[in-house]
Amino acid sequence: MAYITLNIDNFFNNLDIITHQTKSKDKIALVLKDNAYGHGLLEISMMAQKYGIKRCVVQNSDEAEIVKDFFDYILVLSDFPTYYNPKIRYTINSLTTLKKFPKNTKVELKVDTGMHRNGIMVEELSLAFQKIKEQGLKLEAVFTHHRSADEVSSEWYWQNSVFKKVKQHSIELAKKFQFQKPRFHSSNSASLFRFNNFDEDMARVGIAVYGCLDMPKLFSIDRFKPVLSLYASKISSRKLKNGSKVGYGATYKVKKECIVTNYDFGYGSGFLRVNSNNYITPQGYKIIGRVSMDNSSFLSECDELLIFNNAIKASKFAKTISYEVLTSLKTDISRKIITDRKLP
Repeated sequence: MAYITLNIDNFFNNLDIITHQTKSKDKIALVLKDNAYGHGLLEISMMAQKYGIKRCVVQNSDEAEIVKDFFDYILVLSDFPTYYNPKIRYTINSLTTLKKFPKNTKVELKVDTGMHRNGIMVEELSLAFQKIKEQGLKLEAVFTHHRSADEVSSEWYWQNSVFKKVKQHSIELAKKFQFQKPRFHSSNSASLFRFNNFDEDMARVGIAVYGCLDMPKLFSIDRFKPVLSLYASKISSRKLKNGSKVGYGATYKVKKECIVTNYDFGYGSGFLRVNSNNYITPQGYKIIGRVSMDNSSFLSECDELLIFNNAIKASKFAKTISYEVLTSLKTDISRKIITDRKLP
């Protein structure tokens, strides 16, 4: 059966780099949405707990429920509370949804500083504080999200300038409406490594933790190590003669006698179909024919085949990004943690 390995040594290496940048592991909020970027929600939570990470970010309440025993602080990005848990904070993405938050819910206010996706508009800030007070919610933080932190442009500086004004106004509004001074956070993985002296209360770190931060050379950090490797197992092999055709649509024609092996991994498990007749494994084995739902054929005789161990490199074949390669991996693929050292 196809399976995934998660290298805890590489995971800790990446967290060491991030901790050096934030100056404290307590400022790291590990982003776990979409099954921890395909790595496995429980597996990554266990590894993070061993390292000492106490904060995480999830997409919805179901994910929060799964990881609640591993973290002291959980931020839900896009959902509404169905029960109270003192560890969980919920994001206010729009003033129109405020009534969906029960009284005393811990909330964090997202402000749209230029992404134009979620969050209240900057000019709604005062009204938001007022309505949060009227609703009886517990406001803990104000945050935003960068749209171009991983690109060489001035937009990162521009959004920081906008958010700086939001911070100043929020402190004033917190006093006016008798809230505690809110925490502030804006940095994703890319933004964190744009700072020379990071000074926010928290960084929401995802792709860098998993070792697949792909930045322009001007900003790149070359010490990150990918955590996830994907393997597939042999189903069957056959010797094909020159001129034989392989797979649906007969899209690959054998050029000389060869051994072709079929493996138990296809687009039904998350191997993108665009890789058909295009992909080459890290060990140099070429895929031939179309990727099927549960099968892929390679010019290989291996009983077990390493499909990829670096999602950045794998993504180039599909002309996409590492995020899509990783989050496409289905949850039912077996995942196991590997290490070469004694765990702390």
